[in-house]
Amino acid sequence: MDEAHEVTPVARAAIAPVESEVDLRVLAARAVAGDARATEQLLVDVRRLVHRYARSRLGRYRGAEDAADDAAQEVCIAVLSALPRYRDQGSPFEAFVYGIASRKVADVQRAAMRRPQPTDDVPDGVDPRPGPEDLALLASDAERARALLAQLPETQREILTLRVAAGWSADETARALGMSPGAVRVAQHRALGRLRQLAGEAS
Repeated sequence: MDEAHEVTPVARAAIAPVESEVDLRVLAARAVAGDARATEQLLVDVRRLVHRYARSRLGRYRGAEDAADDAAQEVCIAVLSALPRYRDQGSPFEAFVYGIASRKVADVQRAAMRRPQPTDDVPDGVDPRPGPEDLALLASDAERARALLAQLPETQREILTLRVAAGWSADETARALGMSPGAVRVAQHRALGRLRQLAGEAS
């Protein structure tokens, strides 16, 4: 092909059709090149991943669903703002998103811990929700799970959060953490085994 007419990777990404299961890195390249449809799809996919991650990390806080929505929205805005300056350095785009998401979720967690917790109004009738005893048991179980997770190495904790709590695939988790899918599965297996061992020792 004539060098003057050679199609660069970015240009090739920009003119390729947008598909439903396109890699985020490819979508990002198209978005950087000015493809509006790719930008829209990129933000949809980013929001889906971040919302699941945020919901898994914020589940114990009051208003967790709204907080997860807010965090996902803020990450999408941050990604959109960063796109003009984004340069593909060879790392998966999920790793770039995960870096932003983890900081945003940490900010939300700190804000939630400082915020006073409102009390519910007295109900008019029978409340079908779990009672104080049930909630205490659930809180105790959740606290025990968090205590066990805290004893794992950071990478294993994040893998379990992304894979088990957030429901990310091994491929998505691998791209976010800069690992291979096989390494993610092995680390997850070891982390679950270690959790079972710790749970047995604590019982």
